[in-house]
Amino acid sequence: MNARGLSERIVDFAALDWEHPAAFDDGIDQVVLVDTLDEHAKRGIRTRIVRFDPGAGTRVPFLHDYHEEVHLIDGDQSLIDVATREYRATYREGSYFVRPAGTPHGPFRSDAGCLLLEIHYYGSPEGTR
Repeated sequence: MNARGLSERIVDFAALDWEHPAAFDDGIDQVVLVDTLDEHAKRGIRTRIVRFDPGAGTRVPFLHDYHEEVHLIDGDQSLIDVATREYRATYREGSYFVRPAGTPHGPFRSDAGCLLLEIHYYGSPEGTR
């Protein structure tokens, strides 16, 4: 364990215990790996794996006051136009997204299903270009 009280954790994807938060749309689940994100004090970090079942999607865009980085580990994810519900762009595994705080994003859909690694944090995204 280090000075911040964190210790190494090795994640076995086959043994993850998925949960479906009430705020999530149908067919979308998560596993939270680290969560010190304090949205009131504006500090901390959250790391989670998000899974979309085939055909699952979100209905509304997202907007939050923390930074977000997302790695599309497996599958596909498409950005959907809010007004027309048409596909605007489709991303494949290996895509990486850096969204500074206040960046509108979504809604999204996954035809084949996907796995995302999401990191949410406050502070400066140092080293970004």
